[in-house]
Amino acid sequence: MHQPDTARDTIMYEVGVSAVASSGEQAPFWMHANTQGNISAAPFSGNLSAGIYKRDTRPNRWYDYNFGVVMTGRFDTERSTGYFNELYAHARLYVVDVTAGIKPIVCGSQNPSLSMGGLLFSGNAQPIPRISIGIDRYIPFPGLYGYMEVKGGLTHGWMVDNSRLDPMTDTKDALLHYKFIGLRFGGKLPVNISYEFHHAAQWGGTSSTRGTFSTSWDSFKHVFVAGAGGTTLSDQLNAEGNHIGFQELALTAKWPQWRITAYWQTLFEDMSAKFIGFTNQTDGLWGISLRQSEWPFIHSVSYEFLNTTGQDGPWHDKDGLVYGGRSGYYTNSSYPQGWTHFGRTIGNPFMQPDNNRVRVHLAGVAGNIYGFEYRLIASYARNWGQYTAPQNSHNTALLLDVSKHVPQAWGLNFGLRLAADIGSQWGNRFGAMLTINKQGIIHHW
Repeated sequence: MHQPDTARDTIMYEVGVSAVASSGEQAPFWMHANTQGNISAAPFSGNLSAGIYKRDTRPNRWYDYNFGVVMTGRFDTERSTGYFNELYAHARLYVVDVTAGIKPIVCGSQNPSLSMGGLLFSGNAQPIPRISIGIDRYIPFPGLYGYMEVKGGLTHGWMVDNSRLDPMTDTKDALLHYKFIGLRFGGKLPVNISYEFHHAAQWGGTSSTRGTFSTSWDSFKHVFVAGAGGTTLSDQLNAEGNHIGFQELALTAKWPQWRITAYWQTLFEDMSAKFIGFTNQTDGLWGISLRQSEWPFIHSVSYEFLNTTGQDGPWHDKDGLVYGGRSGYYTNSSYPQGWTHFGRTIGNPFMQPDNNRVRVHLAGVAGNIYGFEYRLIASYARNWGQYTAPQNSHNTALLLDVSKHVPQAWGLNFGLRLAADIGSQWGNRFGAMLTINKQGIIHHW
């Protein structure tokens, strides 16, 4: 922060319209996955959006701030609705960040535009309203000359998707508890290594069959340490609330115009897989991402492999012995809707509470060809449902996304997205989406 501050604060606006047309009963997977819940899964839909925002512009200043207000109106064959997909304010004082409102939570080292999505938060569901405090970006640990960096934070959120829930089966008004800590070593060296641990939990709320779950201070303490408590037998034997843990180990090699990151992510749903030595070591997301600025035609390449078929083994208990298997990622008996928000998986979109045993390969490439920004993604998924409800299906999903800024057309941005699914999971279906939007400056100083 001792470097000179030459940036300008800028308030921007953005307005846009999009339309989707698809064959089949739903739009193809990559048409709507990882879009913050903004693109409907219906075969025909349209969006109108408008917003104003300010991004961080002065990282060298002792304080900075940003905000976003973006309203979306969505029309599809199921219903029409309007909502805020951004409504937040963020401030940074030296190294401490405070955020309040509706803003996506991002975790993981993957390239977000070419990734299948992280295991805890992927950008697949609508953002959860929250209040957060912490250190959002890595900062040098005092006295170690920048060779060790730290970050971490604490979040309290409200899962406000009541209108999407079935009152006979789901739990309403659940709360979100989330915290994380990360360490990175290497500093200015050409190779850095980092480790992050994230813990999220659904807690509180009201169930039509189990009554109202406590939100007392004692319950919060149980949730904070993933300890037993509450009123249900499951919470008293295991942990109060629905807990999900996430770990990532990443290695980054960097040169002036190149950066390669290899990462491994895993998650746990019970105490058997909590720390190093866990029993679900075959499960996780492995990925490698390359970015370079020397040749614009291909500036990013990614490959990822996801496996969640192990789940600590096929038996939770058998013949009087507790094995701790069948972890059932994204599921919980007290929260039947699982790790979802507004009907969409909060974590990796290839996994749903009723289909959490999967193997997925994904490859992606992005670049700029004479002003046309593009990304191309191909994925192949095998699905085995759940241990308790097995299935067997597969799907190949393809995406081509192209956009172009045209100054001669009033500075509009035009985009075309083509997507297809091929396989037994959803059948064969194809779709296209056309987008037109415009960005501009309201004021800067």
